Amino acid sequence: MKIVIAGAGSIGCYCGALLSQGGHDVTLLGRARIFAPIKDRGLTVTDFSGLQQHVSDLTLSEVPACLADADAVIVAVKTPATAEMAELIARYAPSSAPILSWQNGMENTRTLRAALPGRDVRAGMVPFNVVPTDPGSFHRATSGEIVIESGAGALGQKLSSPNLPVVESDQIEAVQWGKLLINLNNALNALSGLTLKDQLLDREWRKLMADQMAEAHAVLKSAGLSVASTTPLPAWMTPFILRLPTLLFSRIAARMLTIDPSARTSMAYDLMDGRPTEIDSLQGEILRLAAVQGRAAPICQKVRDLIEGRPTTSMTPRQIRG
Repeated sequence: MKIVIAGAGSIGCYCGALLSQGGHDVTLLGRARIFAPIKDRGLTVTDFSGLQQHVSDLTLSEVPACLADADAVIVAVKTPATAEMAELIARYAPSSAPILSWQNGMENTRTLRAALPGRDVRAGMVPFNVVPTDPGSFHRATSGEIVIESGAGALGQKLSSPNLPVVESDQIEAVQWGKLLINLNNALNALSGLTLKDQLLDREWRKLMADQMAEAHAVLKSAGLSVASTTPLPAWMTPFILRLPTLLFSRIAARMLTIDPSARTSMAYDLMDGRPTEIDSLQGEILRLAAVQGRAAPICQKVRDLIEGRPTTSMTPRQIRG
């Protein structure tokens, strides 16, 4: 397939490289600052399990007209850029090309569908995080397989490869809500200044993670929304497991600790580099649902306020709880 990755950030570059290795004709649509080192030395992707692939046959484009030849478009921009990308897709991409959202949060697919009526727009869930290491190099630090919304054309099967499994689901919204519950920790990790592994091995941080997750899950349940777990544990059980003593937690949740020791969330890097964060797509989504129901979500509210205040030092769970 001719695939255009609309948004050549960390996720876009990593997935684009492995889709190319899987035999697809991949074009990355992005910015010159990302492409400069890739043009010089190619694109290198690695992961926590020892994968290392070097790709040099990708097409790099800063011009949205490259969308015109796409058999499929994978949208991987951050949430604030989705509306603009949707306009470009509407202008240039063939109406027959499926549009897949490989983005955090819930509203991106809604934004794409509103701007692209009548087109095959599908939600997706990318469970792992990818971080830049050296220029032109991207490292996947956590595990999991990509899930896309079921539809015509066996897209999951066509896109899937040994190093990038892609499966289809007819309950994609529940899968997305499950991912959102996990991603609520993106902000806590950013505030902690810790690696994900160090954070997960600290019981006080896990208790705060559990309380925030339980608060959000109660909001979703009250709204009548289904949640499908994106981890080996059922969604309702995860807070309970997180609160266990560290030794017991480490044994039961070993797969949750299958992460690179240096991994942090993307929001941690955004906060450190002064870039806009996706807090409104995560805690903000829970707060909007809570407001509709007349409920409070105090932990999500405090965490969003702290991130929007752009703290300059690392915080403790006690400081966040106030």
